[in-house]
Amino acid sequence: MPAAADAAHLTEVLRKSGVIGEGKVRHVAVQKSFATVLSHFFQLRLAYDDGAVGAPTSLILKAGLPSRAGGPWMGGRHEVAFYTEVASAMPAGYVPRCFGSHWDPDTGAWHLLFEDLSESHFVATQWPLPPTLAQCETIVRMRARFQAAWWDDARLGVTVGAWRDASATAQSVKSLEDQYASFADDLGDRLSTKRRDLYARLFDVAPRLSARYHSRRHMTIVQGDAHVWNCFLPRVGGADGAKLFDWDAWRIDVGSDDLAYMMAIHWCPDLRLRFEGHLLDCYHDELVARGVQDYDRTALQEDYRLSVLWHTTTPIWHRAVGIPPVIWWNNLERIHLAVDDLGCRDLLT
Repeated sequence: MPAAADAAHLTEVLRKSGVIGEGKVRHVAVQKSFATVLSHFFQLRLAYDDGAVGAPTSLILKAGLPSRAGGPWMGGRHEVAFYTEVASAMPAGYVPRCFGSHWDPDTGAWHLLFEDLSESHFVATQWPLPPTLAQCETIVRMRARFQAAWWDDARLGVTVGAWRDASATAQSVKSLEDQYASFADDLGDRLSTKRRDLYARLFDVAPRLSARYHSRRHMTIVQGDAHVWNCFLPRVGGADGAKLFDWDAWRIDVGSDDLAYMMAIHWCPDLRLRFEGHLLDCYHDELVARGVQDYDRTALQEDYRLSVLWHTTTPIWHRAVGIPPVIWWNNLERIHLAVDDLGCRDLLT
């Protein structure tokens, strides 16, 4: 059992969170555990002494994979920061409650301790099956509510997150170019001349395209890994009960980045073309209902097209950090088809 799951540690964490008073966790058992590509989950069953009335009987422990410690993707650090910087600075209800978190800069070991939502919530489908349109609408509206809460917030880049300056952006693009060189060399003739030309032009005009980000206008917090399986839907009740999960790639950016990641990267053309416009409408309607001003539907469409174009680099980054080809190869195909459908190459000229 992970050290973060022993009875004494859990007693201390739950006491600091105000969940238990003088009571103690008497016994902890791992009821279920499973690994994902980047982390390991444990469902913990807890027993208490008589002084812990109303305390949770189960919790979810999320921890790093020992095999990935010190690898190219420094997992956990960013998600721990999210729950200390972001979740703690906004009203409850958007994300699962986190009782405790830790990241060790020396070893790279990390963990987060969450409320167990398995009885009250569910993930819409098993990957890679897309959800229904109604479920997608619930997810998109929840995302819009979260992003509206941080839309052009004065804390962005001050006490929450950080802005990249032009130099940092140039360095990020240079890193992507280096990753692309390895990516293209490895794929050989499996990467077409047309797509190679797109990447060459994208890197060439990156400073101009980055002006949208550097405007620092109509910006918010994005989840990053915003696929539909990172949202818990309520078993009973309305969309307000949905919760967004997995924040290891969060940043300050354009809200449409999350929408493009959800739809353009993960959906084949037939489904995307039928759902895409309606879900963008729902997202925009929810932003307006939550008080976002001076950001019309046309502006959202243009941001979405730019986000789709930038996301052609996502499979490159995924390969670089060790995401398996079964994920990034299929994402590569889908995102380039979305670029064609949305006329994103026009943004390069």
